[in-house]
Amino acid sequence: MAKKFSKTWRKSTQARKQHKYKHNAPLHIRQKMVHVHLSLDLRKSYSFRNIQVKKGDKVKVLCGHFKKKEGAVEKVDLKGEKIFISGVEYIKKDGTKIPLGLHPSNLMIISLNQDDKKRKAKLESKKQSTKGIVSTKNPAGVKSKNKKSE
Repeated sequence: MAKKFSKTWRKSTQARKQHKYKHNAPLHIRQKMVHVHLSLDLRKSYSFRNIQVKKGDKVKVLCGHFKKKEGAVEKVDLKGEKIFISGVEYIKKDGTKIPLGLHPSNLMIISLNQDDKKRKAKLESKKQSTKGIVSTKNPAGVKSKNKKSE
């Protein structure tokens, strides 16, 4: 059976179709699946909620056996959707260490690797574009109409 990837597929509530879409997705679409949440201070400074993880980023594990452990990203496996972190490894009975691949949803980026010029430019451009924007949800000095005035 040949691998098929539907370019027109949008969404489905059926898990089997979701799994098929993820399994057959090409690498340029799988890149979007390995985005990792940013920490609160990075989120405020760059105006991004998540970003693609790269080798050299410092991340924190949020769930699992290695919870609260921090380390640098050693390898990103797009095909398997796994991220390998330094210091996160299983030790076998014979003493050998096996690196443990973690899912991106269980991680949070603490500090970004700024070596990539394209990545740095993207972060700075978003930062500059959001500086001049003022929130219109609740302007300063305007009272809400829902509250009763006494």
